[in-house]
Amino acid sequence: MSDHLEKPTVLVLNRHWQAIAARSPADAFCQLMTGAACGLDIDGQAMNPVRSWADWLRLDVRAHDRFVRTVRGLIRVPTVVVLTRYGQVPRKRPTFSARAIWERDGRRCQYTGRLLKPGEGNIDHIVPRSRGGATDWENCVLACKQVNSRKANRLPAEAGLNLLRTPKAPRELPVTLLLRNSHGIADWELFLGAGTAVG
Repeated sequence: MSDHLEKPTVLVLNRHWQAIAARSPADAFCQLMTGAACGLDIDGQAMNPVRSWADWLRLDVRAHDRFVRTVRGLIRVPTVVVLTRYGQVPRKRPTFSARAIWERDGRRCQYTGRLLKPGEGNIDHIVPRSRGGATDWENCVLACKQVNSRKANRLPAEAGLNLLRTPKAPRELPVTLLLRNSHGIADWELFLGAGTAVG
């Protein structure tokens, strides 16, 4: 289990039980030991806060639990911790990526308005890179492959194209909306919701 101590497999809740981050078990153990957080003993829908590190050490390790082996014995790795003092929900702008451009543009070609399926579109630089265009929120849009090929390394006006709207960076969102259960941890779904994407 020690090789998994650094992967973000522990969901962090603020003191109002809102999901705000994913941390490694090593970080979660530090938060439990210092009293910055309490661990949740989750069994199905039952959730019992374990307020002290000493109490956490006394928890039984069940067959489905992840654990670390120490000289003192097995210690259960929490799946969810609750911060004792922090009550805010941080906000963050989505990370710039091709996937984020697809989401921002609603899977629509920004020149034709056509709804695109995976593989039908790619990212177009409004001002082509060959002409000094940046790879950022304001210069990249989703375009269907045919339009992007026709545009080539020209400006939209030079190719007879018009943008449906001026691209801009998405607004900051509560980090809760950006969290993903990429490790498929069942206990997280109690706080992220069954519809949360994995990835």
